Amino acid sequence: MQIVDLKTYVVGNPWKNWIFVQLVTDEGLTGLGEATGGLSTKPNLGDVEELRPHLIGEDPCQPSRIILKLVKARALHRSTGISAVEQACWDILAKSLGVPMWKLFGGKHHARLRVYANGWYQGPRDPVFFAEKAAEMASRGYTAFKFDPFGGAYQQIDRDSERLAVAIVRAMREALGDEVDLLIEAHDRFTVSTAIRLGKQLEEFRPFWLETPVRSYDLKGHIEVQRALNFPVVLGEAFHELRQFAELLHERVIDIVQPEPQHLGPSTARKAFAVADAYDALVACHQAQSPFCTAMNAHLHCSIPNFLIQENFDDSLEPWTWDLLQGVPRVEDGYIVPSDAPGWGVEFNEEEALKHTYGERNFLRLFEEGWETRRPPTS
Repeated sequence: MQIVDLKTYVVGNPWKNWIFVQLVTDEGLTGLGEATGGLSTKPNLGDVEELRPHLIGEDPCQPSRIILKLVKARALHRSTGISAVEQACWDILAKSLGVPMWKLFGGKHHARLRVYANGWYQGPRDPVFFAEKAAEMASRGYTAFKFDPFGGAYQQIDRDSERLAVAIVRAMREALGDEVDLLIEAHDRFTVSTAIRLGKQLEEFRPFWLETPVRSYDLKGHIEVQRALNFPVVLGEAFHELRQFAELLHERVIDIVQPEPQHLGPSTARKAFAVADAYDALVACHQAQSPFCTAMNAHLHCSIPNFLIQENFDDSLEPWTWDLLQGVPRVEDGYIVPSDAPGWGVEFNEEEALKHTYGERNFLRLFEEGWETRRPPTS
């Protein structure tokens, strides 16, 4: 089997532009991957398309060899584009064998996976709004919610905004009760001392975790924040190398990590899971792209013993999403079940993709006004 074509699709939606990659083979099998670049579209699109000469004629059923070739072609640098190609190769390999991806990863440790809702709080930065929207999601079966209550804070936070952030968390806890978990997102915002001060104020609400309270590259800073708090501090979505997970975990202070499989690629992500397992740490992969990554992460998570919880935006997306991507496992009673269909189990609708074209996004305004609390303008 040989790769005969590489296709890319940019699908615009109110949150961000999704980038899909499809590999086509001479035997008619296709593989799907995703190269969504967070808040960046065209650089990642170019990244993928420049890989084309290295892929035509290659056997997609040898993903590890192909990825090493691509990494060498980039002077030993990994990229989201390379990861998307790897995802598509694994998809073809599993389809050629007629098995779901989790079987290639060694089978299931978990028949179903607990999820937490994200993206559900698009609206005003108001405690009543947060509590009402969370209660609405809880009525749909969710038992865990991630949210950023800090508005547009950067490094510091003014007193009124700080009081409002605490009030939002308090309103969530009071509305949802003690049986629901609250996951506090900080989006790399704060200095170490500010993060500790805020974290101590939040302790009474029993957060499930505080995510990236300081810059992701500041491993020692995160360790200092964790030493000061009585609930978990987590990070890892921005890590590009396995050694970063080892350097963080060997201090034996932080014990939950968040690899990003969409950037690392399935193979390196699984190595990161093994690094975590070596330090008795738990894994909760980051996922803020399309529902394709929901499906991919479900296959990865179910195949490891140290899975904790899975991120999920899917019930806050546009209705047409489910015409675009079919076969993605949906949340039921707060859990998802990985697909048994061959490959990742996701079918991509090209006709639907062409209806939703690239759009510019004003993410500076989004950052300054509140990360996920309002949809960015589309122009």
